[in-house]
Amino acid sequence: MTEEEARIYAILDEVISQCKADWVSLSGGLDSSIIGYFIKDRSPKAIVVITEDFIANDLSYSQIISKHLGIPLEIHNVSTEQILDGIKNTIKILKNFNDIEIRNSVVMYMSLDALNKKGVKSVLTGDGADEIFAGYNFLLKKSETELTDELNRIKNIMHFSSQEIAKNFGIKIESPFLDDRVMEFAQSIPLSMKVEQRNQKVFGKYILRKTFEEYLPTSIVWREKSPMQEGAGTSGLTNLFETIITDTVFSEKTKEIKEKDNVTIRSKESLHYYQIFKENFDLSEKYDSNNKPCPDCTSEIDENSKFCRMCGKFPID
Repeated sequence: MTEEEARIYAILDEVISQCKADWVSLSGGLDSSIIGYFIKDRSPKAIVVITEDFIANDLSYSQIISKHLGIPLEIHNVSTEQILDGIKNTIKILKNFNDIEIRNSVVMYMSLDALNKKGVKSVLTGDGADEIFAGYNFLLKKSETELTDELNRIKNIMHFSSQEIAKNFGIKIESPFLDDRVMEFAQSIPLSMKVEQRNQKVFGKYILRKTFEEYLPTSIVWREKSPMQEGAGTSGLTNLFETIITDTVFSEKTKEIKEKDNVTIRSKESLHYYQIFKENFDLSEKYDSNNKPCPDCTSEIDENSKFCRMCGKFPID
């Protein structure tokens, strides 16, 4: 183990030892698996959300790491009907109709809803690791200058819907990777420790992978980044809405919304989410923009951001 690997191991050990939660959201990805590794000796429990009707990548990986660490795993299987109900509540909490965010965030909603019904008051998540250690796939082909600029930009605008959803349930989210000690370490190391090649393949979060390759299964350590929507299976919602909303209805509704609300709806999935949003909110009430407006929905774009949190428009120059 190199000096830097020993440092991040010690920092995470200290940070996670100070967390109080005994439940972990265990997707079988690297980040949640690292957390599981450090809490395995204090009789923790884990939960993973898996859709019944769509393909979900997380199931086998969460079972692998659960067995490896000896952590009991609750597999929370959800039907399409449950997901659609969860989407309504997720939109009410997040107050947007961003299809990517809703598709991902409904997974956390279902997980926290299940934990809330058990009386759980706190849970550990791997939020932040991808943002500070360059875990996202779109970062892997950037030049050093581009990567540096992008990581700084992400650091300034990153937000986690899990916090908003958890607050709705009265549950505390503990995210060790967002601790100042971890973030300061990530800021101090060179880019080569975040993005590096192994066996002719480029990986993000490289230092985390190298640090824990002797403690976690190889299939977990070198697993490629999988968005929450793919892991849980909610990426299948896109095709679902393509099937249940006809082209004629989509054309008529999007034209009506553009004329009435000056909002451009880009997909059938977005149409469904927008209709739920409009039942509960008014764009003009929530967003009185002083900054650059989104070209598709006129909502305020956060400074340094390239996407619209309200509707999901990306990229925005």
